Formats: sequence, structure tokens, C-alpha cells
Amino acid sequence: MSALVSARGLRKHYGRVHALDGVNFDIEAGRIVGLIGPNGAGKTTALKAILGLTRCSGELSVLGRDPVRDRARLMQEVCFIADTGILPRWLRVHQALDYVAGVHPRFSRERAESFLERTEIRRKARIGTLSKGMITQLHLALIMAIEARLLVLDEPTLGLDLLFRRTFYTTLLNDYFDEERTILVTTHQVDEIEHILTDVMFIDHGAIVLDESMDTLAERYLQVSVNPDRVEQARALGPFSEQPLMGRTVLMYQDTPRERLAELGEVRTPRLADLFVARVSAEHPA
Repeated sequence: MSALVSARGLRKHYGRVHALDGVNFDIEAGRIVGLIGPNGAGKTTALKAILGLTRCSGELSVLGRDPVRDRARLMQEVCFIADTGILPRWLRVHQALDYVAGVHPRFSRERAESFLERTEIRRKARIGTLSKGMITQLHLALIMAIEARLLVLDEPTLGLDLLFRRTFYTTLLNDYFDEERTILVTTHQVDEIEHILTDVMFIDHGAIVLDESMDTLAERYLQVSVNPDRVEQARALGPFSEQPLMGRTVLMYQDTPRERLAELGEVRTPRLADLFVARVSAEHPA
């Protein structure tokens, strides 16, 4: 099966800054992929390239199309939610629905209305009078009502409280995602999306430093917490990360048998956020 999104040797330079430095990746249909990286790592540039908003050297195919040359056709099957609301504040909610219904052939007014019925958003309210959470709900209603194959989310819950963030992702899973659709999401709130991801990519300094399914991630990466008298034995097994923690040392490994680590201390599968910090630190040690 061909990839929904495929990149080979993707490069984008801004002067001496390598926003993307020979990036390769594939995103299959029916997946929820987390693109995780620190500020300035290249996440936004990668998203812009996928959306056809910036040209890069190398090869990039999105839904079998060149995202720049075929952007008009591509945008009928791709939706995007950015980290800041772009809906005009003077517009009324019912006018926003009217507009999208008039310009997008794949928009379902009935589906959008059904979602909004579960919110406190009034149809006659101006968008500028809504809270940030409500604006995000409205944006989500508009996006979810479009029959798209790829949904791109760039820090979609930035600035929202915990309740709205959880509701947002629950709605995506229950009312939008299926095996025919793919979601690509970037966020700094890694712990909150870990449980919904099927795949993850870590990006740093314009390079992909990890690209795994969540299933294989749990099999390949382990961490062990050891007492001081076992540290040298643990180091001999070749960890890629080592951190002191409350009188013990936590070491992280890739493709090391669990039974060997169990002889040294407490073994567990690392949280995604901890793995990210360890992997990025290993690629660029202080």
C-alpha cells in the first residue's frame, strides 16, 4: 500500500539555518501520527511543505499529488487546524457555516450543526465574543464536517484548559477518526496525546531522529533504574541516555533484552516525553 504522505530527501534552508535537512518519512492511511520536536526543530516547516505552503527540495507526495503544484485540488481532501484561531472575529457563527458551505464541496452543514448542538455556542453570536475554547470548538466543527482524508493539527489545543483539551481529542477519536482518515498532529503536550497515537516521529535540528509505531516503540525502548553499585554494569550494556534521579540512576536503552536489564534494577517502558528528551539529548549532547 502506497503512503498517504511520502517524503524523500526533503530540504529547506533559510540562509544558514537548515529547517529541514534531508528528511525521509512515510505516513500511511488510517494512522494518528505525532510529530514531536522542540521549538525551531522543523515541525512547522514540515507541515507547511505538506500543505503546499512552502517549496522544498527533494521529493514530497501528499495523497499522490505535488502539494505545491496541485494545492487547489489537494485542499479538497486535506484539512488544517493551526495553533491560533484564524476565523474573523466580526463574523457570526451562522455566517461561518454559510461561508464554508458555499466554498467547500465536501462540507456537510448537517454534520457541523450536529456537533455544535453539543456545545453552548449560539448561532447568532459573533466569533469575537466567544471564549478561546468555544472558538476552537467552532473551528473543529467546521473541520470535522469536511470529508477529508488527511487532518493536520498544529498545536490545536494551545492555550485551552485541561477540560477543553481532553474534550477536543476525545471528539476527534469518537466522531472523526476512522481507518480511511489520517491525523498528523504537533504538540508540546506530549503526555496528553500519547494514548491516542499510532505512530510518532521525533524531529530535531531539521532531522528525523526517531520514526516508530507506538507498538514497536514499546518493544524497542526500555529504561532501567539502578542503585549506585550497579551503574557501571548498566553502562556496559550501552545506554543512549543516563540521568540521576533521587539517589538512583535511570538509563535508557534501544533493542536491549528486557531480561538483561531486569538483572540490574527496575525496568519499565519509558513515557513518550521522557523518551523524546533522552533521544534528542543523545543526538545533541551538551
